[in-house]
Amino acid sequence: MKPMCEKVIPSSNCSWRFVKYQLPNIDFNWHYHPEYEICLTLNSQGLRYIGDHIEEYSEPDLVFVGPHMPHTWHSSINEDESTQIVYVAQIPKFWLDGQVAEHPEMQGLEEMLERSSRGIFYSPESTEKALSLFQQMENADPFSRYILLMNLLNVMLNDAQSKLLSSRFFTYGDKTDSGIDKLDRVIEYIYGNFDRGLYADELAAIAHMSTNHFHRFFKKRTERTLTEFINQLRIGKACKLLINSNHPISVISDQCGFNNISNFNRQFLSIKGCTPSRFRKSLRLKHAQ
Repeated sequence: MKPMCEKVIPSSNCSWRFVKYQLPNIDFNWHYHPEYEICLTLNSQGLRYIGDHIEEYSEPDLVFVGPHMPHTWHSSINEDESTQIVYVAQIPKFWLDGQVAEHPEMQGLEEMLERSSRGIFYSPESTEKALSLFQQMENADPFSRYILLMNLLNVMLNDAQSKLLSSRFFTYGDKTDSGIDKLDRVIEYIYGNFDRGLYADELAAIAHMSTNHFHRFFKKRTERTLTEFINQLRIGKACKLLINSNHPISVISDQCGFNNISNFNRQFLSIKGCTPSRFRKSLRLKHAQ
């Protein structure tokens, strides 16, 4: 599951890009780009992928993604076939970093811009304010839209309840570090094969390391063990299947690479705080309301 690089073209007469998507569903589009991105997703539920963080979403969802951070949202068509809406602001790094550097009033944004390299999720209160600002952007002239963007960044900056999403691994941006290239190859291989049995020795071979050295290397770079990392991906896929299919839980367990249903139930409970059957039941109850 290698991310694709996306080319972003600024809106007419603007230094940055604003767009409103109206979609029947959000297709899986694992990609990255050199711009900052503010994304607000409405009337949609599914899975959000930010770096190595996978989580289901259902409420209005506001996330700030830093440059070169792989990301996507993925949803199915709503039962009532209502439209799903996505507001996006994509801001060139050199432009926004330049604004912050040149204007003392904006230097408070520096820390948030740095934190965005891991993806930032915002509170419902900030999301509600962001929705109002995005709606005003729709018919605004370029200068008014610029002011609204500054207001949006200020709302996000002052959200004390915001939280980071991806692990520290994705903050390592120095491509001269040979360890990055090795880990990139391993992560890409895991993403493409985590639905089957994966073994440390085959991954160590990809990184050209001994198995013991690889375990230490992987833990240091991702802040989790290899097993923890793979299980998180598998449970993320399981959530997607529980949301979007009626497959029996035993079948989903097999499709996600677990060797037995007991292990699947145990890992799901550890990561999600409930059993797969409870997770699916809670979703159906929400839909019935």
